[in-house]
Amino acid sequence: MFRVGRTSFQRNVPHIRRLASDASNQDNHIKKSSVTGSTENPISRTFKILGNDMKRVKNFILPSKKVTGEEDVDYLERYRREDFQSHCDVLIIGGGGVGSSIAYWLKKRARKGLNVVVVEKDSTYQKASTCLSVGGLRQQFSIVENIQMSLYGAEFLRDVKQLLGSDVHVNFTPFGYLMLATEEGAEQLQENSKLQNVLGAKNEILTANRLKERFPWMNTDGIAIGCHGLEKEGWFDPWALLSGFKKRAIEYGAHYVNAEVVGFEFRKLPNVLVGNSSMGEHEGLDKVFIRMKDGETRTVKFSIVIIAAGAESGKVAKMARVGTGKGVLSVPLPVEPRKRYVYVFQCENDRGPGINTPLTIDPTGTYFRRDGLGGNYLGGKSPSPEEEPVTDNLEVDYSYFDSKVWPDLARLVPAFEAIKVKNAWAGFYEYNTFDENGIVGPHPSYNNLYIATGFSGHGIQQTPAVGRAISEMIIDGEFRTIDLTRFGFDRILVDQPLYEANIV
Repeated sequence: MFRVGRTSFQRNVPHIRRLASDASNQDNHIKKSSVTGSTENPISRTFKILGNDMKRVKNFILPSKKVTGEEDVDYLERYRREDFQSHCDVLIIGGGGVGSSIAYWLKKRARKGLNVVVVEKDSTYQKASTCLSVGGLRQQFSIVENIQMSLYGAEFLRDVKQLLGSDVHVNFTPFGYLMLATEEGAEQLQENSKLQNVLGAKNEILTANRLKERFPWMNTDGIAIGCHGLEKEGWFDPWALLSGFKKRAIEYGAHYVNAEVVGFEFRKLPNVLVGNSSMGEHEGLDKVFIRMKDGETRTVKFSIVIIAAGAESGKVAKMARVGTGKGVLSVPLPVEPRKRYVYVFQCENDRGPGINTPLTIDPTGTYFRRDGLGGNYLGGKSPSPEEEPVTDNLEVDYSYFDSKVWPDLARLVPAFEAIKVKNAWAGFYEYNTFDENGIVGPHPSYNNLYIATGFSGHGIQQTPAVGRAISEMIIDGEFRTIDLTRFGFDRILVDQPLYEANIV
Protein backbone atom coordinates (compact mmCIF):
# COMPACT_ATOMS: atom_id res chain seq x y z
CA MET A 1 0.00 0.00 0.00
CA PHE A 2 1.18 3.51 -0.77
CA ARG A 3 1.87 5.12 2.57
CA VAL A 4 3.07 8.68 2.89
CA GLY A 5 2.64 11.47 5.35
CA ARG A 6 0.14 14.23 4.82
CA THR A 7 1.09 16.57 2.02
CA SER A 8 1.97 20.18 2.74
CA PHE A 9 -1.48 21.14 1.47
CA GLN A 10 -3.22 18.68 3.80
CA ARG A 11 -1.23 19.81 6.81
CA ASN A 12 -2.03 23.45 6.01
CA VAL A 13 -5.78 22.90 5.60
CA PRO A 14 -6.58 24.23 9.12
CA HIS A 15 -4.55 27.35 8.37
CA ILE A 16 -6.26 27.82 5.01
CA ARG A 17 -9.65 27.36 6.69
CA ARG A 18 -8.73 30.09 9.22
CA LEU A 19 -7.90 32.42 6.35
CA ALA A 20 -11.25 31.60 4.76
CA SER A 21 -13.04 32.16 8.07
CA ASP A 22 -11.32 35.51 8.58
CA ALA A 23 -12.23 36.53 5.06
CA SER A 24 -15.84 35.52 5.74
CA ASN A 25 -15.95 37.57 8.95
CA GLN A 26 -14.55 40.58 7.14
CA ASP A 27 -17.11 40.07 4.36
CA ASN A 28 -19.87 40.10 7.01
CA HIS A 29 -18.36 43.30 8.35
CA ILE A 30 -18.54 44.84 4.86
CA LYS A 31 -22.18 43.89 4.56
CA LYS A 32 -22.89 45.31 8.00
CA SER A 33 -21.15 48.55 7.07
CA SER A 34 -23.31 48.82 3.99
CA VAL A 35 -26.44 48.47 6.12
CA THR A 36 -25.30 51.15 8.54
CA GLY A 37 -24.50 53.51 5.72
CA SER A 38 -20.66 53.33 5.70
CA THR A 39 -19.16 55.23 2.78
CA GLU A 40 -15.86 53.21 2.62
CA ASN A 41 -14.90 52.42 -0.96
CA PRO A 42 -15.59 48.68 -1.70
CA ILE A 43 -12.32 48.37 -3.68
CA SER A 44 -10.32 49.73 -0.73
CA ARG A 45 -11.99 47.27 1.60
CA THR A 46 -11.13 44.40 -0.78
CA PHE A 47 -7.44 45.36 -0.89
CA LYS A 48 -7.36 45.56 2.90
CA ILE A 49 -8.71 42.01 3.13
CA LEU A 50 -6.17 40.72 0.60
CA GLY A 51 -3.38 42.53 2.42
CA ASN A 52 -4.31 40.92 5.73
CA ASP A 53 -4.45 37.49 4.09
CA MET A 54 -1.02 37.94 2.52
CA LYS A 55 0.42 38.91 5.90
CA ARG A 56 -0.93 35.68 7.37
CA VAL A 57 0.56 33.63 4.50
CA LYS A 58 3.93 35.36 4.97
CA ASN A 59 3.91 34.63 8.69
CA PHE A 60 3.17 30.96 7.97
CA ILE A 61 5.96 30.54 5.44
CA LEU A 62 8.71 32.37 7.31
CA PRO A 63 10.36 30.83 10.40
CA SER A 64 8.21 31.07 13.53
CA LYS A 65 10.45 33.55 15.36
CA LYS A 66 9.06 36.67 16.94
CA VAL A 67 10.50 39.77 15.31
CA THR A 68 11.31 42.34 17.96
CA GLY A 69 14.36 44.25 16.73
CA GLU A 70 17.07 44.70 14.12
CA GLU A 71 18.77 41.42 15.07
CA ASP A 72 15.57 39.46 14.39
CA VAL A 73 14.97 41.28 11.14
CA ASP A 74 18.49 40.27 10.05
CA TYR A 75 17.62 36.69 11.04
CA LEU A 76 14.64 36.62 8.67
CA GLU A 77 16.55 38.38 5.92
CA ARG A 78 19.26 35.74 6.14
CA TYR A 79 16.66 33.05 5.51
CA ARG A 80 15.46 34.89 2.43
CA ARG A 81 18.94 35.71 1.17
CA GLU A 82 20.19 32.12 1.51
CA ASP A 83 17.04 30.72 -0.08
CA PHE A 84 16.75 28.50 2.99
CA GLN A 85 13.90 26.02 2.65
CA SER A 86 12.14 25.97 6.01
CA HIS A 87 9.42 23.76 4.47
CA CYS A 88 9.71 21.02 1.86
CA ASP A 89 7.88 18.05 0.45
CA VAL A 90 10.81 15.59 0.67
CA LEU A 91 13.80 15.89 2.99
CA ILE A 92 16.76 13.60 2.26
CA ILE A 93 19.24 13.09 5.09
CA GLY A 94 22.57 12.35 3.41
CA GLY A 95 23.89 13.77 0.16
CA GLY A 96 26.28 10.96 -0.81
CA GLY A 97 25.77 8.58 -3.71
CA VAL A 98 22.42 7.18 -2.53
CA GLY A 99 20.97 10.48 -1.27
CA SER A 100 21.99 12.42 -4.37
CA SER A 101 20.64 9.68 -6.63
CA ILE A 102 17.29 9.90 -4.85
CA ALA A 103 17.28 13.69 -5.24
CA TYR A 104 18.15 13.35 -8.93
CA TRP A 105 15.38 10.85 -9.67
CA LEU A 106 12.74 12.73 -7.69
CA LYS A 107 13.47 16.01 -9.46
CA LYS A 108 13.88 14.35 -12.84
CA ARG A 109 10.45 12.75 -12.57
CA ALA A 110 8.63 15.60 -10.78
CA ARG A 111 10.57 18.65 -11.87
CA LYS A 112 8.22 21.26 -10.39
CA GLY A 113 5.90 19.03 -8.43
CA LEU A 114 8.16 18.36 -5.44
CA ASN A 115 10.31 20.61 -3.29
CA VAL A 116 13.32 18.45 -2.41
CA VAL A 117 15.91 19.36 0.25
CA VAL A 118 19.12 17.37 0.84
CA VAL A 119 20.98 17.78 4.13
CA GLU A 120 24.67 16.82 3.94
CA LYS A 121 27.03 17.64 6.80
CA ASP A 122 30.26 17.29 4.80
CA SER A 123 30.07 19.28 1.59
CA THR A 124 33.67 18.30 0.77
CA TYR A 125 32.83 14.57 0.96
CA GLN A 126 36.33 13.91 2.31
CA LYS A 127 35.07 11.16 4.62
CA ALA A 128 32.12 10.00 2.54
CA SER A 129 31.86 6.26 1.90
CA THR A 130 31.05 6.96 -1.76
CA CYS A 131 34.32 8.71 -2.51
CA LEU A 132 36.48 6.29 -0.51
CA SER A 133 35.17 3.14 -2.17
CA VAL A 134 36.95 1.13 -4.87
CA GLY A 135 34.08 1.81 -7.28
CA GLY A 136 33.41 -1.75 -8.40
CA LEU A 137 30.55 -2.85 -10.64
CA ARG A 138 29.66 -6.55 -10.81
CA GLN A 139 26.70 -8.85 -11.28
CA GLN A 140 28.35 -11.72 -9.43
CA PHE A 141 25.86 -11.93 -6.58
CA SER A 142 23.59 -14.72 -5.39
CA ILE A 143 20.47 -12.60 -4.65
CA VAL A 144 18.23 -11.70 -7.58
CA GLU A 145 17.67 -8.09 -6.52
CA ASN A 146 21.40 -7.41 -6.17
CA ILE A 147 22.01 -8.77 -9.66
CA GLN A 148 19.16 -6.70 -11.10
CA MET A 149 20.34 -3.50 -9.41
CA SER A 150 23.87 -4.01 -10.70
CA LEU A 151 22.61 -4.65 -14.23
CA TYR A 152 20.60 -1.44 -13.99
CA GLY A 153 23.73 0.35 -12.75
CA ALA A 154 25.68 -0.92 -15.77
CA GLU A 155 22.97 0.37 -18.11
CA PHE A 156 22.97 3.73 -16.32
CA LEU A 157 26.76 4.10 -16.59
CA ARG A 158 26.59 3.24 -20.28
CA ASP A 159 24.22 6.20 -20.83
CA VAL A 160 25.65 8.43 -18.09
CA LYS A 161 26.53 11.33 -20.39
CA GLN A 162 22.98 11.49 -21.75
CA LEU A 163 21.51 11.22 -18.23
CA LEU A 164 23.86 13.36 -16.15
CA GLY A 165 25.63 15.53 -18.71
CA SER A 166 28.42 15.38 -21.27
CA ASP A 167 30.92 16.70 -18.71
CA VAL A 168 30.49 13.64 -16.43
CA HIS A 169 33.43 11.27 -16.93
CA VAL A 170 33.06 8.12 -14.82
CA ASN A 171 36.02 6.46 -16.59
CA PHE A 172 34.51 3.00 -16.60
CA THR A 173 37.14 0.27 -16.93
CA PRO A 174 35.43 -2.83 -18.45
CA PHE A 175 37.85 -5.57 -17.41
CA GLY A 176 35.32 -7.48 -15.33
CA TYR A 177 35.51 -9.41 -12.07
CA LEU A 178 37.12 -12.77 -11.45
CA MET A 179 35.69 -14.71 -8.51
CA LEU A 180 37.73 -17.74 -7.45
CA ALA A 181 36.49 -20.75 -5.46
CA THR A 182 37.89 -23.88 -3.86
CA GLU A 183 36.22 -27.26 -4.27
CA GLU A 184 34.05 -26.39 -1.28
CA GLY A 185 32.65 -23.27 -2.90
CA ALA A 186 32.64 -24.42 -6.52
CA GLU A 187 29.02 -25.58 -6.67
CA GLN A 188 27.73 -22.31 -5.19
CA LEU A 189 29.77 -20.27 -7.66
CA GLN A 190 28.38 -22.29 -10.59
CA GLU A 191 24.80 -21.89 -9.37
CA ASN A 192 25.33 -18.15 -8.97
CA SER A 193 26.70 -17.91 -12.51
CA LYS A 194 23.65 -19.67 -13.97
CA LEU A 195 21.30 -17.28 -12.19
CA GLN A 196 23.30 -14.22 -13.23
CA ASN A 197 23.30 -15.20 -16.90
CA VAL A 198 19.57 -15.96 -16.86
CA LEU A 199 18.95 -12.44 -15.55
CA GLY A 200 21.06 -10.80 -18.26
CA ALA A 201 24.65 -10.84 -17.02
CA LYS A 202 27.39 -12.36 -19.14
CA ASN A 203 30.10 -14.39 -17.45
CA GLU A 204 31.89 -17.70 -17.86
CA ILE A 205 33.03 -20.52 -15.59
CA LEU A 206 36.70 -21.43 -15.96
CA THR A 207 38.36 -24.58 -14.61
CA ALA A 208 41.77 -24.39 -12.95
CA ASN A 209 43.51 -25.36 -16.19
CA ARG A 210 41.65 -22.74 -18.21
CA LEU A 211 42.36 -20.15 -15.54
CA LYS A 212 46.08 -20.87 -15.86
CA GLU A 213 45.90 -20.57 -19.63
CA ARG A 214 43.95 -17.31 -19.52
CA PHE A 215 45.84 -15.75 -16.61
CA PRO A 216 49.39 -17.19 -16.55
CA TRP A 217 50.36 -14.97 -13.62
CA MET A 218 48.04 -16.97 -11.32
CA ASN A 219 48.95 -19.82 -8.97
CA THR A 220 45.95 -22.14 -9.18
CA ASP A 221 46.92 -24.45 -6.31
CA GLY A 222 43.76 -24.99 -4.27
CA ILE A 223 41.60 -23.19 -6.86
CA ALA A 224 38.86 -25.33 -8.42
CA ILE A 225 37.06 -22.85 -10.67
CA GLY A 226 36.65 -19.17 -11.36
CA CYS A 227 33.75 -17.04 -12.59
CA HIS A 228 34.92 -14.40 -15.06
CA GLY A 229 32.69 -11.46 -15.99
CA LEU A 230 32.80 -10.76 -19.73
CA GLU A 231 30.52 -7.70 -19.98
CA LYS A 232 28.95 -5.00 -17.78
CA GLU A 233 31.56 -5.46 -15.05
CA GLY A 234 34.60 -3.48 -14.01
CA TRP A 235 35.19 -0.32 -11.99
CA PHE A 236 34.62 3.42 -12.29
CA ASP A 237 35.16 6.77 -10.55
CA PRO A 238 32.63 7.04 -7.67
CA TRP A 239 33.32 10.75 -7.16
CA ALA A 240 32.41 11.50 -10.78
CA LEU A 241 29.10 9.64 -10.43
CA LEU A 242 28.23 11.40 -7.17
CA SER A 243 29.13 14.79 -8.64
CA GLY A 244 26.96 14.07 -11.67
CA PHE A 245 23.95 13.13 -9.56
CA LYS A 246 24.32 16.22 -7.39
CA LYS A 247 24.93 18.64 -10.26
CA ARG A 248 21.91 17.49 -12.21
CA ALA A 249 19.67 17.33 -9.09
CA ILE A 250 20.53 20.97 -8.35
CA GLU A 251 19.90 21.94 -11.98
CA TYR A 252 16.46 20.36 -11.66
CA GLY A 253 15.73 22.37 -8.52
CA ALA A 254 16.89 20.33 -5.51
CA HIS A 255 18.24 22.35 -2.56
CA TYR A 256 21.42 21.18 -0.80
CA VAL A 257 22.05 22.34 2.77
CA ASN A 258 25.49 22.00 4.39
CA ALA A 259 24.38 21.07 7.92
CA GLU A 260 24.12 18.20 10.38
CA VAL A 261 20.88 16.63 11.57
CA VAL A 262 20.69 16.82 15.37
CA GLY A 263 17.10 15.79 16.11
CA PHE A 264 13.46 15.49 15.09
CA GLU A 265 10.25 17.15 16.16
CA PHE A 266 7.18 14.94 16.45
CA ARG A 267 3.47 15.58 16.06
CA LYS A 268 0.47 13.82 17.58
CA LEU A 269 -1.52 11.61 15.22
CA PRO A 270 -4.78 10.37 16.78
CA ASN A 271 -6.56 7.18 15.74
CA VAL A 272 -3.73 5.61 13.76
CA LEU A 273 -4.56 2.17 12.34
CA VAL A 274 -1.96 -0.56 11.83
CA GLY A 275 -3.65 -3.42 9.96
CA ASN A 276 -7.06 -3.77 11.61
CA SER A 277 -5.89 -2.64 15.03
CA SER A 278 -6.05 0.87 16.40
CA MET A 279 -2.95 2.25 18.10
CA GLY A 280 -4.85 5.18 19.49
CA GLU A 281 -2.79 8.34 19.74
CA HIS A 282 0.47 8.04 17.85
CA GLU A 283 3.43 10.31 17.14
CA GLY A 284 4.63 11.08 13.63
CA LEU A 285 7.71 12.83 12.28
CA ASP A 286 7.12 16.49 11.48
CA LYS A 287 10.34 18.52 11.49
CA VAL A 288 14.07 18.03 11.57
CA PHE A 289 16.53 20.11 13.58
CA ILE A 290 19.76 20.86 11.72
CA ARG A 291 22.94 22.52 12.94
CA MET A 292 24.41 24.89 10.38
CA LYS A 293 28.15 25.35 9.91
CA ASP A 294 28.07 28.57 11.95
CA GLY A 295 26.53 26.66 14.89
CA GLU A 296 23.00 28.01 14.43
CA THR A 297 20.17 25.47 14.77
CA ARG A 298 17.30 25.69 12.31
CA THR A 299 14.28 23.56 11.52
CA VAL A 300 12.89 22.17 8.29
CA LYS A 301 9.29 20.99 8.15
CA PHE A 302 8.69 18.12 5.75
CA SER A 303 6.00 15.82 4.42
CA ILE A 304 8.36 12.90 3.77
CA VAL A 305 11.84 12.23 5.17
CA ILE A 306 14.40 9.73 3.84
CA ILE A 307 17.33 8.39 5.83
CA ALA A 308 20.20 7.88 3.38
CA ALA A 309 23.02 8.84 5.73
CA GLY A 310 25.34 5.96 4.91
CA ALA A 311 27.37 4.72 7.85
CA GLU A 312 25.59 7.12 10.21
CA SER A 313 22.07 6.01 9.26
CA GLY A 314 21.59 3.98 12.45
CA LYS A 315 22.54 7.02 14.53
CA VAL A 316 20.10 9.25 12.64
CA ALA A 317 17.33 6.66 13.01
CA LYS A 318 17.77 6.69 16.80
CA MET A 319 17.00 10.42 16.77
CA ALA A 320 13.67 9.43 15.20
CA ARG A 321 13.18 6.92 18.07
CA VAL A 322 13.79 3.95 15.77
CA GLY A 323 15.22 1.45 18.22
CA THR A 324 14.31 3.38 21.36
CA GLY A 325 10.52 3.55 21.11
CA LYS A 326 7.75 1.08 21.83
CA GLY A 327 6.41 -1.77 19.73
CA VAL A 328 7.79 -1.69 16.19
CA LEU A 329 9.92 1.31 17.15
CA SER A 330 11.84 -0.83 19.63
CA VAL A 331 13.62 -2.49 16.68
CA PRO A 332 16.70 -0.46 15.68
CA LEU A 333 17.97 0.24 12.19
CA PRO A 334 20.92 -2.21 12.18
CA VAL A 335 23.39 -0.01 10.31
CA GLU A 336 26.68 1.16 11.76
CA PRO A 337 30.13 2.12 10.43
CA ARG A 338 32.79 -0.45 9.63
CA LYS A 339 36.29 0.68 8.66
CA ARG A 340 37.95 -0.87 5.62
CA TYR A 341 41.48 -0.33 4.30
CA VAL A 342 42.46 0.04 0.64
CA TYR A 343 46.17 -0.32 -0.11
CA VAL A 344 47.98 0.97 -3.19
CA PHE A 345 51.06 -1.09 -4.03
CA GLN A 346 53.51 -1.59 -6.86
CA CYS A 347 55.07 -4.80 -8.11
CA GLU A 348 58.87 -4.88 -8.44
CA ASN A 349 59.98 -4.17 -12.03
CA ASP A 350 56.29 -4.11 -13.00
CA ARG A 351 56.27 -7.89 -13.45
CA GLY A 352 52.71 -8.30 -12.17
CA PRO A 353 49.44 -8.99 -14.01
CA GLY A 354 48.82 -6.89 -17.12
CA ILE A 355 46.59 -3.89 -17.70
CA ASN A 356 43.55 -5.97 -18.76
CA THR A 357 43.50 -7.99 -15.54
CA PRO A 358 40.02 -8.28 -13.95
CA LEU A 359 39.32 -7.33 -10.36
CA THR A 360 40.28 -10.65 -8.82
CA ILE A 361 38.92 -12.04 -5.55
CA ASP A 362 40.45 -15.18 -4.04
CA PRO A 363 38.56 -17.67 -1.82
CA THR A 364 39.68 -15.82 1.35
CA GLY A 365 38.04 -12.58 0.17
CA THR A 366 41.35 -10.85 -0.58
CA TYR A 367 41.09 -8.78 -3.76
CA PHE A 368 43.25 -6.73 -6.10
CA ARG A 369 43.01 -4.88 -9.40
CA ARG A 370 45.17 -2.71 -11.60
CA ASP A 371 45.07 1.02 -10.91
CA GLY A 372 45.78 2.98 -14.05
CA LEU A 373 48.76 2.71 -16.36
CA GLY A 374 51.57 3.32 -13.88
CA GLY A 375 52.00 -0.25 -12.71
CA ASN A 376 50.05 0.32 -9.50
CA TYR A 377 47.49 -2.02 -7.94
CA LEU A 378 44.73 -1.64 -5.37
CA GLY A 379 44.04 -4.38 -2.87
CA GLY A 380 42.55 -5.23 0.47
CA LYS A 381 40.51 -7.63 2.55
CA SER A 382 37.61 -7.32 4.98
CA PRO A 383 38.67 -8.25 8.52
CA SER A 384 37.05 -11.01 10.53
CA PRO A 385 34.57 -9.96 13.24
CA GLU A 386 37.30 -10.41 15.85
CA GLU A 387 39.63 -8.09 13.93
CA GLU A 388 37.24 -5.19 13.30
CA PRO A 389 39.17 -1.91 13.74
CA VAL A 390 37.89 1.04 15.75
CA THR A 391 35.74 3.51 13.82
CA ASP A 392 36.49 6.74 15.66
CA ASN A 393 39.09 7.70 13.03
CA LEU A 394 40.18 6.95 9.47
CA GLU A 395 43.79 6.04 10.24
CA VAL A 396 45.28 3.17 8.25
CA ASP A 397 46.81 0.11 9.88
CA TYR A 398 49.71 -0.84 7.61
CA SER A 399 50.52 -3.89 9.72
CA TYR A 400 47.19 -5.39 8.64
CA PHE A 401 48.48 -5.45 5.06
CA ASP A 402 51.67 -7.20 6.09
CA SER A 403 49.97 -9.85 8.21
CA LYS A 404 46.64 -10.46 6.47
CA VAL A 405 46.58 -9.10 2.93
CA TRP A 406 50.06 -9.58 1.50
CA PRO A 407 50.38 -13.34 2.31
CA ASP A 408 47.15 -14.06 0.37
CA LEU A 409 48.22 -11.89 -2.56
CA ALA A 410 51.65 -13.53 -2.76
CA ARG A 411 50.11 -17.00 -2.64
CA LEU A 412 47.77 -16.23 -5.55
CA VAL A 413 50.20 -14.13 -7.60
CA PRO A 414 53.82 -15.24 -7.14
CA ALA A 415 55.03 -11.95 -8.64
CA PHE A 416 53.49 -10.20 -5.63
CA GLU A 417 56.20 -11.67 -3.41
CA ALA A 418 58.05 -8.45 -4.17
CA ILE A 419 55.67 -5.52 -3.76
CA LYS A 420 55.86 -2.19 -2.04
CA VAL A 421 52.95 -0.29 -0.49
CA LYS A 422 52.97 3.26 -1.84
CA ASN A 423 49.80 4.64 -0.35
CA ALA A 424 46.62 3.64 1.47
CA TRP A 425 43.36 5.02 2.72
CA ALA A 426 40.52 3.99 4.99
CA GLY A 427 36.80 4.40 4.43
CA PHE A 428 33.57 3.47 6.16
CA TYR A 429 31.13 0.79 5.08
CA GLU A 430 27.48 1.41 5.97
CA TYR A 431 27.46 -2.04 7.49
CA ASN A 432 24.12 -3.81 7.95
CA THR A 433 24.75 -6.03 10.99
CA PHE A 434 21.56 -8.01 10.27
CA ASP A 435 22.42 -9.53 6.87
CA GLU A 436 24.88 -7.21 5.08
CA ASN A 437 22.34 -6.13 2.45
CA GLY A 438 20.56 -2.90 1.68
CA ILE A 439 17.42 -1.74 3.51
CA VAL A 440 15.16 0.06 1.07
CA GLY A 441 11.59 1.33 1.48
CA PRO A 442 9.15 2.74 4.04
CA HIS A 443 9.42 2.28 7.79
CA PRO A 444 6.45 0.26 9.11
CA SER A 445 5.71 2.59 12.03
CA TYR A 446 6.05 6.05 10.47
CA ASN A 447 3.94 6.69 7.41
CA ASN A 448 6.33 9.36 6.11
CA LEU A 449 9.76 7.82 6.78
CA TYR A 450 11.72 6.00 4.07
CA ILE A 451 15.06 4.23 4.41
CA ALA A 452 17.84 3.67 1.86
CA THR A 453 20.97 2.40 3.54
CA GLY A 454 22.94 -0.63 4.76
CA PHE A 455 24.50 -1.75 1.46
CA SER A 456 27.64 -3.00 3.21
CA GLY A 457 30.25 -2.12 0.63
CA HIS A 458 28.42 -2.69 -2.67
CA GLY A 459 26.17 0.36 -2.57
CA ILE A 460 27.93 2.64 -5.08
CA GLN A 461 27.07 0.36 -8.02
CA GLN A 462 23.47 0.21 -6.82
CA THR A 463 22.92 3.97 -6.41
CA PRO A 464 21.15 4.46 -9.79
CA ALA A 465 18.66 1.66 -9.06
CA VAL A 466 18.09 2.57 -5.40
CA GLY A 467 17.49 6.23 -6.19
CA ARG A 468 14.93 5.33 -8.84
CA ALA A 469 13.27 2.77 -6.54
CA ILE A 470 12.71 5.30 -3.75
CA SER A 471 11.38 7.84 -6.25
CA GLU A 472 8.90 5.23 -7.48
CA MET A 473 7.69 4.49 -3.95
CA ILE A 474 7.06 8.20 -3.34
CA ILE A 475 5.65 9.20 -6.74
CA ASP A 476 4.01 5.96 -7.92
CA GLY A 477 3.30 4.27 -4.60
CA GLU A 478 5.12 1.08 -5.58
CA PHE A 479 8.34 -0.35 -6.97
CA ARG A 480 8.12 -0.47 -10.75
CA THR A 481 11.56 -0.89 -12.32
CA ILE A 482 12.94 -3.44 -9.81
CA ASP A 483 10.83 -4.97 -7.06
CA LEU A 484 12.81 -4.40 -3.85
CA THR A 485 10.04 -5.46 -1.49
CA ARG A 486 12.24 -8.14 0.08
CA PHE A 487 14.79 -5.46 0.96
CA GLY A 488 12.30 -3.66 3.20
CA PHE A 489 12.61 -3.05 6.95
CA ASP A 490 9.89 -5.66 7.52
CA ARG A 491 12.38 -8.51 7.04
CA ILE A 492 14.15 -7.34 10.20
CA LEU A 493 10.91 -7.40 12.18
CA VAL A 494 10.12 -10.98 11.14
CA ASP A 495 13.77 -12.12 11.35
CA GLN A 496 14.14 -13.19 7.72
CA PRO A 497 17.66 -12.18 6.66
CA LEU A 498 18.76 -12.13 3.02
CA TYR A 499 22.27 -13.53 3.07
CA GLU A 500 24.49 -12.88 0.08
CA ALA A 501 26.91 -15.69 -0.81
CA ASN A 502 29.47 -13.35 -2.36
CA ILE A 503 30.11 -10.55 0.14
CA VAL A 504 33.48 -8.82 -0.42
